[in-house]
Amino acid sequence: MKKLTANLASTLILAALGAAALPAGAETVVIVNKANPATRMFSEQASQFFLGKSNMFTPVDQAEGSAIRNDFYTKVADKDAAQVKALWSKLVFTGKATPPKEYKSNADVKKAVAEDPKAIGYIDKSAVDDTVKVILTLP
Repeated sequence: MKKLTANLASTLILAALGAAALPAGAETVVIVNKANPATRMFSEQASQFFLGKSNMFTPVDQAEGSAIRNDFYTKVADKDAAQVKALWSKLVFTGKATPPKEYKSNADVKKAVAEDPKAIGYIDKSAVDDTVKVILTLP
């Protein structure tokens, strides 16, 4: 129990530090493959894919503990890092879903989405180029 409490505490501290490290005015965008027919999406819809409630798209996640990941889940699902981790632990344990593959940078997420027509990911708006299509911009 002490180990679990310590892990939870360190996850919360990392989440707080990560959120504090997000550049002021940074915008996060949700991206899909250029061949994907989707043209726009609401935050509530995006959260469905990243929280294992729909398998219409294949979610591609940023690294655990990263500022952009913490900011993304707060904005689209109103959940912090510990809540998202707990949700995925339950889905994996019950065999209902597989968590999104994690990538360490905006460039890696963008590349993964560009290579998979079913992929959906999120990156900093400044990293967008013509290899992917933006379907949602988060403030």
